Amino acid sequence: MTPALRLDGLSKTFPVGKKLIGAARGHVRAVRPVTLDVAEGETLGIVGESGCGKTTLARLLVGLEPPSAGRVEIGGKALDNADPAAFGRLIQYVFQDPISSLNPRKSIRSILEVPLKRLHGMDADERADRIREILASVNLREEFLDRFPHEFSGGQAQRIGIARALAANARILVLDEPVSALDVSVQAQVLNLLAALKRKFGLTYLFISHDLAVVEAVSDRVAVMYFGAVVEVGRAETIFAAPRHPYTKLLADSAPVVGRPLTAPEGKDTELPDPLNPPPGCPFAPRCPKATNICRAEDPALEKMGDDQFAACHHPLDAET
Repeated sequence: MTPALRLDGLSKTFPVGKKLIGAARGHVRAVRPVTLDVAEGETLGIVGESGCGKTTLARLLVGLEPPSAGRVEIGGKALDNADPAAFGRLIQYVFQDPISSLNPRKSIRSILEVPLKRLHGMDADERADRIREILASVNLREEFLDRFPHEFSGGQAQRIGIARALAANARILVLDEPVSALDVSVQAQVLNLLAALKRKFGLTYLFISHDLAVVEAVSDRVAVMYFGAVVEVGRAETIFAAPRHPYTKLLADSAPVVGRPLTAPEGKDTELPDPLNPPPGCPFAPRCPKATNICRAEDPALEKMGDDQFAACHHPLDAET
């Protein structure tokens, strides 16, 4: 069955210290080659610590950044990087900060009309009908249309951001930390809304977050990123309970749990490697208690470790861990 979304060797490298004349001082591989399939109607969670490449990957998916290599396929068809409208009609982005992602000088009506005009060429009557339908879907009143972003709470602003993504009629949404800027009670409301919209419109989600509890609750599968690469993929109900990659275990053990004291992680280093001077072999080796010489010499490939679970590790953990 053709996946809703396929990433085929997708990567991104940024020049560092580039001047008007002369070569760049170095390069940073923000995303190392990523190959993933996302099934139609699935929610794929993407987790990892700050700086691991989650947001850069998200920007590649929606065309905000051109890839250095690889391609994005939707429904079996590769997207043309030169045609932003092709991205917009198929995949949309919901930003982390709901207030700053909305143009403060435009009314909500104007914000919602942009994708209807630019991507679908709707006339005024068609736009009005579509906007009423979208507002009802995200539980907002029509009287909000003539207000401006600063007049709304964070939760209302995020609903507007979701409505803008729905206006494009895309069936794949990239949700980049969609509830991290919201109060806990509002987080639950937005997550319930996203679940309802997924059922109603048959949406496919890529849910990016650092909150493991939220990701585990909303995702069908989870991809764990470290230093720009996917190091483990598995079912949400098993990947943190029985991780195969030591980094996934480190993430799970580092998550705050009521009644469990915080302890320092095992290993020599606790920070990501220097992106301008990456270590040879597995990037996690300097932090890994199981690292051996092969880990410091060869970067492991993502391999199947069980039923629908993959890990990139020379010394994977036991399934019972």
